[in-house]
Amino acid sequence: MAQSYRSHGHKLSTAGVLITLGIIFGDIGTSPIYVLNAIVSSHIISPELVLGGLSCVFWTLILVTTIKYVFLALNADNRGEGGIFALYALIRRYKVTWTIFPAIIGCASLIADGFITPPISISSAIEGLRILNPSIPTVPIVIAILVGLFVFQQFGTRVVGGIFGPVMLIWFTMIGGLGIIQILKYPQVIAALNPYYAMNLLIKYPGGFWLLGAVFLCTTGGEALYSDLGHCGKQNIRVSWMYVIVMLLLCYFGQSAMLLEHYNGQHWPEGKSTFYTMMPAWFLPIGITIATLATIIASQALITGCFTLVNEAMKLRLWPNLKVIYPTTHQGQMYIPGINWFLFLGCTAVVLLFRESGNMEAAYGLAITINMLMTTLLLTYLMYVQRRNPLVIWGIPIVFITIETAFFVSNLLKFQHGGWFTFMIGSILFFGMWVFYQARLLRKKHIEFVEIKDYIGPLKELMQDDSIQKEANNLVYLSMANDKSHIDSNIIYSIFRKRPKRADIYWFVHVDISNEPFGATYAVEAVVPRRIFFVRLSFGFKVEHKVNLMFNKIVEEMVKSGEVDELSHYPSLRKYNMPADFKFIILNTRVAIDDALSPLDQFIVKGYRFIKSISLSTAEDFGLELTNVEEETVPIKIAPSTKIELHRVK
Repeated sequence: MAQSYRSHGHKLSTAGVLITLGIIFGDIGTSPIYVLNAIVSSHIISPELVLGGLSCVFWTLILVTTIKYVFLALNADNRGEGGIFALYALIRRYKVTWTIFPAIIGCASLIADGFITPPISISSAIEGLRILNPSIPTVPIVIAILVGLFVFQQFGTRVVGGIFGPVMLIWFTMIGGLGIIQILKYPQVIAALNPYYAMNLLIKYPGGFWLLGAVFLCTTGGEALYSDLGHCGKQNIRVSWMYVIVMLLLCYFGQSAMLLEHYNGQHWPEGKSTFYTMMPAWFLPIGITIATLATIIASQALITGCFTLVNEAMKLRLWPNLKVIYPTTHQGQMYIPGINWFLFLGCTAVVLLFRESGNMEAAYGLAITINMLMTTLLLTYLMYVQRRNPLVIWGIPIVFITIETAFFVSNLLKFQHGGWFTFMIGSILFFGMWVFYQARLLRKKHIEFVEIKDYIGPLKELMQDDSIQKEANNLVYLSMANDKSHIDSNIIYSIFRKRPKRADIYWFVHVDISNEPFGATYAVEAVVPRRIFFVRLSFGFKVEHKVNLMFNKIVEEMVKSGEVDELSHYPSLRKYNMPADFKFIILNTRVAIDDALSPLDQFIVKGYRFIKSISLSTAEDFGLELTNVEEETVPIKIAPSTKIELHRVK
């Protein structure tokens, strides 16, 4: 069902375009509520300021959002999936190691951005109520909406998903219509299409360059647009973007026209909304209601995007295992409780810390500029390894890195005004992912593999040794070795030395996470016919790790083909046609206590142990929690043993 939905969602259709409006453009679509406000806040309204800021917004939407994301990035898809991890998966095929760091940085910064996007969007909409009632407390209302939003996640969004598209269609039509009315009153605002005004603002206007931090807010949804590619398909995104950008620009130009017509030469008061000032008094209740719904939808899309991002990171072994719940069979519908409440606490902290959307604007954008730079780096390198036109290879970094670096530098001013919060969250997330990744590299580097042929004889004799109590009919080990000629030395240690484990059939199962987002395949090779098997399972990085379910299907097919016996090997059970039992052994490696580790390795190992202690167990991750499973701890050596001189005395 999920696959059919995905295929349908990727086809260009009216329904597909409508769904895309509801899923993809929530974040960037609600930016007009606060972007112009952030540009002119506490400034004297003048043509230089307004036309310059508007020109910067126009060219940012054209160059960054349209050219970079809608046209270039959407072509860098991995079987229809987008986002920084899909981009990393494409590059990983070329065996390039350094690209993992931009991917991790991009992931951390995008999640950090998730702490401030829902609060600023919802707060900016709810604060419109102050026009109707100046004394109304908005913070409790915003927190109440956030509580409802995050509590609702566990039920899935399929029920209300059908209204997202129509609501956003109403939203975009409304803001475009409001903009047209103002433009007709002051058509001179069209002059902002000339990039001269943007350059004049940045070069000649006092402090103009630092206004780029406010301008940048108009394109903060660009990365989410790319990340949600798999939900809608590039054709639906591109067609719907044509409508969205027109409506956005009409709204931005309309707000600017209103400012120049009615407020030229006046000091724009802090806290007043340029967006709501466009609306006639009788329309305000309707406008505030629609804006609130649109910001809730934008927040929902961002939360779902964070779930998808973390799930992909877990599948790529870049994030510790967390419990993932699938409320419905709808494609992309997942719920990760740990991330959900982590985001909720962060969003609530932002609301209580900053309280006003104006204060949040001063902190918003720093993390996402880092994410955009990482995407540009990976996109450039992908085109380089694909041997694209040199003009394209060099043109992309020169244009986009220059623009995005300017945005990043201008956003640095926000650090002291609250940008430190998202920077701190992003740094913590990056640090945790880096430790997790380095620990896995350390373990992988020092895991030893041995020739399985050297142990076939001992295994056969162990099977016949009645003096050893039988562990199970079928003993299944999860193996890091990926071919039937080798086996993990840890598995040999567990079978022969930890506690001898006799079984009738031994299975060594290797699980691979492929660079493709979807698909599940397997291959079986008999090391010893009917007695020892090597199984290779391959999952797409978006597929659930249901190892037990897949393994049962493999055994069923092997029973039908006569490769293995399905009946119990215990005589008392076999005569009643009882099925054979299976036992899974999961090995958890632990650094030997006598290893002389460097301070850095000690830090990585301790950090990894802490992360593992709060993450999902391997059994639950592989869908084995309800099976006969046993976890063992086995030692590995990643450094020479501590040297101790020992002398025997009489």
